[in-house]
Amino acid sequence: MTDKLRTQIPLLPLRGLLVYPSMVLHLDVGRDKSVQALEQAMMDNNEVFLASQKEMNIDEPTADDIYSVGTVATVKQMVKLPNGTNRVLVEGLYRASVEHITEGEEFYQADIIKLEDVHEDLNEEEALMRTLLSQFEQYVKVSKKVSQETFNTVSDIDDPSHLADMVTSHLPIKIKDKQSILEMENVTARLKELIEIIGNERDVLQIEQKIGQHVKKSMEKTQKEYYLREQMKAIQSELGDKDGKSGEVAQLREKIEEAHMPERVEAIAQKELGRYEKVPQSSAESSVIRNYIEWLVSLPWSEETEDNLDVVHAEKILDEDHYGLEKVKERVLEYLAVQQLTQSIKGPILCLVGPPGVGKTSLAKSIGRAINRNFVRISLGGIRDEAEIRGHRRTYIGAMPGRIIQGMKRAETVNPVFLLDEVDKMASDFRGDPSSAMLEVLDPEQNSTFSDHFIEEHYDLSKVMFIATANTMTSIPGPLLDRMEVISIAGYTEVEKLHIAKEHLLPKQIKENGLTKNQLQFKDEALLKLIRTYTREAGVRNLERQLASVCRKAAKIIVSKEKKRVVVTEKQLEELLGRPQFRYGQAELEDQVGTATGLAYTAAGGDTLSIEVSIYPGKGNLTLTGKLGEVMKESAQAAFSYIRSKANELMIDPDFVENNDIHIHVPEGATPKDGPSAGITMATALVSALTGRPVKKEVGMTGEITLRGRVLPIGGLKQKSLSAHRAGLSTIIIPSENEKDLEDIPESVREGLTFIPVKHLDEVLDQALAAENHEG
Repeated sequence: MTDKLRTQIPLLPLRGLLVYPSMVLHLDVGRDKSVQALEQAMMDNNEVFLASQKEMNIDEPTADDIYSVGTVATVKQMVKLPNGTNRVLVEGLYRASVEHITEGEEFYQADIIKLEDVHEDLNEEEALMRTLLSQFEQYVKVSKKVSQETFNTVSDIDDPSHLADMVTSHLPIKIKDKQSILEMENVTARLKELIEIIGNERDVLQIEQKIGQHVKKSMEKTQKEYYLREQMKAIQSELGDKDGKSGEVAQLREKIEEAHMPERVEAIAQKELGRYEKVPQSSAESSVIRNYIEWLVSLPWSEETEDNLDVVHAEKILDEDHYGLEKVKERVLEYLAVQQLTQSIKGPILCLVGPPGVGKTSLAKSIGRAINRNFVRISLGGIRDEAEIRGHRRTYIGAMPGRIIQGMKRAETVNPVFLLDEVDKMASDFRGDPSSAMLEVLDPEQNSTFSDHFIEEHYDLSKVMFIATANTMTSIPGPLLDRMEVISIAGYTEVEKLHIAKEHLLPKQIKENGLTKNQLQFKDEALLKLIRTYTREAGVRNLERQLASVCRKAAKIIVSKEKKRVVVTEKQLEELLGRPQFRYGQAELEDQVGTATGLAYTAAGGDTLSIEVSIYPGKGNLTLTGKLGEVMKESAQAAFSYIRSKANELMIDPDFVENNDIHIHVPEGATPKDGPSAGITMATALVSALTGRPVKKEVGMTGEITLRGRVLPIGGLKQKSLSAHRAGLSTIIIPSENEKDLEDIPESVREGLTFIPVKHLDEVLDQALAAENHEG
């Protein structure tokens, strides 16, 4: 219900404030237009229209920035304050709605229509008034913003419209909510809306009160603990124990905060520290808890080094530290390039496989140095207990974490290069299978949540670059091998050994033995003789020992003042080291009947294997000696059976079995030997012995034989070729299916050897046996 239109009443926009009818309050007015509007009002009939701004931060509001419903008020008093603002006392008269706003230069004027209250059911209004007062009373009890005196004043109001306005004016609600109440002409609707608002405000206040009480209790508990700790310190000081357990606890608490653990681990550490604080120091449990906390704080949880994935830089360092190994270096550089592009270390675990002394461990160290990561190494040789990997549970006396966690502690970062040395030497027994425990460590999909029995909480190994080393793949369990990418390191040629000795080993030994380059000089021919006649190995470990021996003897000569400088020549080498330990040149000095040279592949690299056959009167027995394995015995049986079946074609007496016994021996009888690749060598030695045709001294061979005489492929051709080159052989007979492996053999070795691929034993005999016959 509305009244008639009133025109040209001064408009005063309010910021963050709203005035209801019957309200009396002071306003501070500072804006020029607002002051002009007040002065105009006082010149007329002291009435002004008060309307709130929609946004507080607008200094020059337009008509769109002002709510369309406000309150007509009378100006009771206006006083100018010393700071330049005007303090005005106003009293709200009635609601009004804006029809039009005139924006004058000096102030705003509005055309308004008075809004009348709309009443419906008086009984309902009475009931709503009582409910409102009841709700307001409860609100006053939980609120500190409204006093009891205010409630007493409000409760005396009989008019429902006036009551609603007075209650709303005392509520700390948003201006837009107060505005919506002001705009309601229907008193019943206004009361209902207000009751709902008070109910919500009361619920919020009760929640705030609960939170406040909880915070207060926590503060009281903290203050109480602080007070008790201070008392404990005072008592310990009086007893002469200045630090006591509290000092220890304080140190541990500080370490926990500095460790930057994951939240769940830090919570467990704090909990264990609380237990440690309460447990008597004499208790056995006290040392167990302390040991556990110290392990937690000593582990790297977030510290990491910044990777240097510059492939050029890495290549430079690898070339500085290692000569040769081109394919290995190339694979490592590819690996680093992929990491640079993907920014992720997840991927295959590298496994360096090769004989002892070829530089597997030092290569892993170089990788760590090349990419600017800490290096840590653990040896897995001889480990039988699964707890060595996963750790022991804390319930055991002397429990410790496993070697993986111990290694991470030594690494001090979460992203080291972690070398797992001798991964093929792990064993298993009733205490568990450590190789199975390693599956979780080396699986990129699992190792982000590696679980150690001692630590109990998950530890993230996903940023670690794992590198494993092994002498042979055959003893690595299949599931473990499946998680690794194998990089084979076969061994070094003579040329490579010469470079390694000159550029790496000799300077290192000269320095370690207190010499200078001027005091000891090594001629190249002496170095070559040392490599050929004093060492026979795939790697360079024994070569380094011999060089160290020469350096020590040279140091003795220099110290005893015999010479100021030692020059090692071929002749001088024998004086220093004695007679050569190995014969360099042909494996056999002349063609032999019944003796063939095979090529073997062992954990120590490639080697030559002489197979001897002796025939003497007997009843057809086949004797095998030389500590042969089952596979090698079967190869001998297969070769024997083939020769018997093809006796006529091979120009052998078919009845040789009835009148002769045959003895096959592989020298170095104390060394175990096994594998299928000696099949054609045994067959060749047998045919040579039975026909009297000698085997060419310069020929070596490798290949598996079938009962039909087919030659099957073998493994380790690169290692076997290196051993043949070292032994001085010039021709190697290989299975034709192994031709594809020739490109892996160093060029210097390929140039010194003639490779003859064969498919059948007949081809082997044609190439291996000399043309002339000897009486046998």
